[in-house]
Amino acid sequence: MEPVLVVGASVGGSIAANTLRELGVEVILLERDLNYVKPCGGAVPPLVFSEYHLPEDLIDRKVKTAVVASPRQMSEFPVASSHPSDRDFIAMVRREKFDRFIRQRAVERGATLIEGKFTGLQIGPSGVQVTYEDKRRRAQHVQAAAVIGADGAYSAVAKALGLERLPMAVAYQERIRLPAHTMQYWEQRAALYLGDDVSPDLYAWVFPKYDHVAAGIGAGAGKTQHARDLLNNLKSRLKDQLGEGESILFEAHHLPMHPRKHLSYDRVALIGDAAGLVQATSGEGIYWAMKSGEMAARAIAAHLDNPSAEHLRRDYDAQWWKRYRPTYTFLQLLQRISYNSDTQREIFAAMCQDPDVQRLTFDSYLAKHIEPAPWSVQMKITGHWLSTAIHELIVERFGSPRHGPSLLHRSQSN
Repeated sequence: MEPVLVVGASVGGSIAANTLRELGVEVILLERDLNYVKPCGGAVPPLVFSEYHLPEDLIDRKVKTAVVASPRQMSEFPVASSHPSDRDFIAMVRREKFDRFIRQRAVERGATLIEGKFTGLQIGPSGVQVTYEDKRRRAQHVQAAAVIGADGAYSAVAKALGLERLPMAVAYQERIRLPAHTMQYWEQRAALYLGDDVSPDLYAWVFPKYDHVAAGIGAGAGKTQHARDLLNNLKSRLKDQLGEGESILFEAHHLPMHPRKHLSYDRVALIGDAAGLVQATSGEGIYWAMKSGEMAARAIAAHLDNPSAEHLRRDYDAQWWKRYRPTYTFLQLLQRISYNSDTQREIFAAMCQDPDVQRLTFDSYLAKHIEPAPWSVQMKITGHWLSTAIHELIVERFGSPRHGPSLLHRSQSN
């Protein structure tokens, strides 16, 4: 049987290759540049390490305190789920270390790793002929049973299938090495910042790493040319926390803003950014790339004799959306109602102070599954949201109320 070719050897492609090898399928991993480090905030839920049997020494920092700051307020709260455990943290990783480990494990399990640039494919009734350019710029050919496109937002595999380019946001970040006394503040703390000055339609962030922090911004389609100015505004806003730092690296990459209509085609499956499987609210993509890589690999292995679009869409696409559509739908809605104006951002930041909202958020993030809250909790959150929204609309229209505590403060004190 011909091998499966995986185009792209970062986390999604490498997990796909690992999964295929576990299932006894021959694999070729094609990576354009083995020295490339994908720019990324590097936040992953701890379940990644148990689910994919990864050593925890890949974790730089375990974030146990979250900060959400809007122009007028700041919320700081623990990373805690409804069922507290020692897994209540956000793992911070460096992609150069994290990706390399997973890729090397795939090679140790028998995947063939080739450094080369994918240039095209031709799908036939019995397989896929793939062309690529090796490091000496010589044309090469591979015959494969199927192809997994794990080659990022500007996927060459998707382009070869004739698919349109997805709308993109840009993530632009700077790695900053801080003095020890400043780094101490960030050791177990990660922060999100809201506001037109730092991100007109997404958010900005500071995430701790081994010996530095990653400070970055997200900018949606049509605003990417302002990324450097937005990052400078963030650094100015945080001059007391970042001002003494030494800049060691600038990084930028694009994020697809919504999933593709189909994830699978005849003998081809797309995963991760290539499939548009990035969370609209958070820009999170690492876990989704890994999970989609695993699920696509299992679907292909189950139909290796006939990996048709019909079979792959039934066993990959349909299973993916059955499992994760509620999460994507909820977070897309949250993005639309939280980030598009200063009033929405203030409501979002205020709601982050609600313990029920915090628990639901971290249940979703840590477990990657949304459990409906009890009606009593839903009614409480709805009441809090309404009082907060009314308060923020009053402030926007008339300024801060002169008499008595605000509705927001009243709701927090109850």
